[in-house]
Amino acid sequence: MAISDEDKQFVEKQQRVVLRNCGVINPENIDEYIAVDGYKAIEKVVTSMTPDEVIEEIKISGLRGRGGAGFPTWFKWNAAKQSPGTEKYLVCNADEGDPGAFMDRSVLEGDPHSLLEGMIIAGYAMGANEGVIYCRAEYPLAIRRLEIAMDQAREKGYLGKNLFGSGFDFDIRIKAGAGAFVCGEETALIASLEGERGMPRLKPPFPAAKGYWQKPTDINNVETLANVPWILFNGGAAFGAMGTEKSKGTKVFALAGKIKKGGLVEVPMGLPLREVIYGIGGGIKNDKEFKAVQMGGPSGGCIPASLIDTPVDYENITKTGAIVGSGGMIVMDETTCMVDMARYFLDFTRKESCGKCNYCRIGTKRMLEILERITNGEGRDGDIELLEELAVKIKDGSLCGLGQTAPNPVLTTIKYFRNEYEDHIYKKKCTAKSCKALITYEITDACKGCTLCSKKCPVDAISGEVKGKHVIDQDKCVKCGRCLESCKFDAITVE
Repeated sequence: MAISDEDKQFVEKQQRVVLRNCGVINPENIDEYIAVDGYKAIEKVVTSMTPDEVIEEIKISGLRGRGGAGFPTWFKWNAAKQSPGTEKYLVCNADEGDPGAFMDRSVLEGDPHSLLEGMIIAGYAMGANEGVIYCRAEYPLAIRRLEIAMDQAREKGYLGKNLFGSGFDFDIRIKAGAGAFVCGEETALIASLEGERGMPRLKPPFPAAKGYWQKPTDINNVETLANVPWILFNGGAAFGAMGTEKSKGTKVFALAGKIKKGGLVEVPMGLPLREVIYGIGGGIKNDKEFKAVQMGGPSGGCIPASLIDTPVDYENITKTGAIVGSGGMIVMDETTCMVDMARYFLDFTRKESCGKCNYCRIGTKRMLEILERITNGEGRDGDIELLEELAVKIKDGSLCGLGQTAPNPVLTTIKYFRNEYEDHIYKKKCTAKSCKALITYEITDACKGCTLCSKKCPVDAISGEVKGKHVIDQDKCVKCGRCLESCKFDAITVE
């Protein structure tokens, strides 16, 4: 079947390392993974390299954690390796919870063996003999394919005792998490693994010193570990040759929202946002005007159209007030209300707060109440300043990353779209014509009296004679927009 030019554009501009096998091999057949050099990296590692040499290769590669903070992977491995004790653990964080993010899920479902191989290598490097995959229970197919992959790997001798006759033992088990967003934070994840409620702990001590069952523990996410086999097979320098000086390699993003071609994309670090959104994603749906992109999910921030040429790497994205995060990239057009968007993400983090910190538990609720008032047309003078004040206190006073980053969507939308907040509060108007409480539907003189709008109205708010101009009863109107969708004469306006 011929490939369309659009599909070629979507694929050809990508550079795939993590997604190299997804859609190419059968994830339930280990022989197909072996046929594309699978498990050769771990064979090389355990038969010809010391743990220090493995860590040095990861250091040369410049691989940074792909789960949010972008912390150097080699440093975490080395810290766990140097911690005293013979019992150590490796944990894979597969608790992907950002709205619009599905990077880890695709790797788990499409190429589970690359994760297993990456974990075995990491375990060898840090001196761990047991690995745990903490995967959200909402990913049943991912869990099933991981289980199949682990069984096949044990049969082939890639998991279990005395790997490749080296004397190194390593096995992996799966823990299905209940889907709490806060368990993406490493200490909350550890608490959940131990059978406790998923709530963060004070640091230090860090997990590398005292983690799972108070033993040295390294935690990496799926994408980070899926890079490892490729790096060890091809060499750290090959990975380091991609990307930028401080942000090496590639990054997987989930393009979603008002984009023509959404989906997973893997690009070299440093590629401009414009190239990702327009060059790969094909631009904005229905050719509307690009307004902003939310990066980093609820913990991230909003990047406006004026900064569309920002390189996608850790340093430059952080400068905008957003974060690379796990890789969510939600595109918004002119019809998106930035105040309501901030309200949506804050509502998410408020619900997902574990409640341990007063600043996070109560502060996010107070911020959400203000945003709800504003979007309902009840904003007051001083609300913007109060939001900024609360945001600073929540960031400073929260124990873990959830609370410390929760205000980011609000702060970045205020920074770049303050005019929309002011319009909501002082003019009682929604700039994007999105907030129901602040818009009205009107029928103009262009109305032909076809009666289609009145037939579509669910609350009988539209009246008028056939072939005569119709009228909307504003007291009855529920702002559903069905009249606007049904009108064939462009006779209905939104103000």
